[in-house]
Formats: sequence, C-alpha cells, structure tokens
Amino acid sequence: MSLFNDTFTSLHGALDYSAAKNKAVSSNIANVDTPGYKAEGVAFKDILAEKTSFQTKITHAGHIDFNADADPSFTTYKKHATSYHPNGNNVDIDKEMNELAKNQIQYQALVERMNGKFQSLQSVLKGGG
Repeated sequence: MSLFNDTFTSLHGALDYSAAKNKAVSSNIANVDTPGYKAEGVAFKDILAEKTSFQTKITHAGHIDFNADADPSFTTYKKHATSYHPNGNNVDIDKEMNELAKNQIQYQALVERMNGKFQSLQSVLKGGG
C-alpha cells in the first residue's frame, strides 16, 4: 500500500518540470545580451519522440539521449536554429518574460494543489473535523 497516490506523483513531476522550465527561462533572461548565447527550452520527452521519428545517435558526451526511457520525463535543450540579434544571440526577451509569467502561475497552482492534498491527508490522519 502506498501512502501517496498517483496524484502526488503527477504533481511532483509537474513541479519538477516547472522548476526546470523556470531555470531555463531565468538563464535565458540573464543572458539576453550575451553574444552567441542560444536560448534553452524544456520539453516533455514524449513530445520530442513525436517530432523525431528517426533514431538518434549520440556521438558526443554532451548529447542528449532522446531514446532513453529515464526519468525525468522532460529534457532541457538549446535552441540553435535561430538568431534574433546580430551578435548571434537568439533570446526574445518579450517571449521569455511571457513564459516566465505563465510558468510562475502554473507553479503556484501546482503548489496550492499539493498543499490541498497534504491538508486532506492531514485531516484524515487527525480523524477528520
């Protein structure tokens, strides 16, 4: 018997994803003026698997293994395809600020939901009321 059900596991995974996204967006914002900096993104591995119907090959230790079935269920990647500035930087500050605001709202909602689940568990352990 598990003390925590699938809801706790799902919320934990969503909080981990949100934290990773916050880290990537914050790094992008911090490097908005860094020449040659390429923005980071975070994606679920199943979404990446849909978009990549080919077998990936790792030729360098720094490459991401998109074929691996390892946790977490998301991965951080660099966006190399674009450059918005003459110095090679591809951070769009308006987009990043929008992503940061959306992510903060999502994170707060997840935390509130997790707190509600813990309060329900605490109520059960105390015998209700």
